[in-house]
Amino acid sequence: MPQINTSKVSRWDQHGRVHIVHVQRAGVQRVIRCATCGWRQGAQFLPWLKAEEHLAEAHQATVDPTGA
Repeated sequence: MPQINTSKVSRWDQHGRVHIVHVQRAGVQRVIRCATCGWRQGAQFLPWLKAEEHLAEAHQATVDPTGA
């Protein structure tokens, strides 16, 4: 059975709402899923970058809550 790891990318929009995209990894396959709108996409390479792009484009969420 493949090991499943999950992480997340979160950003705030200009209204102070947090938007989260979960990155789930099972073996070499990665699926990114937006908790706000339900958008899903498979991503073999750079899933966190694709998650950040989705948050910026779909939700105008660009403020990193970690301050990084």
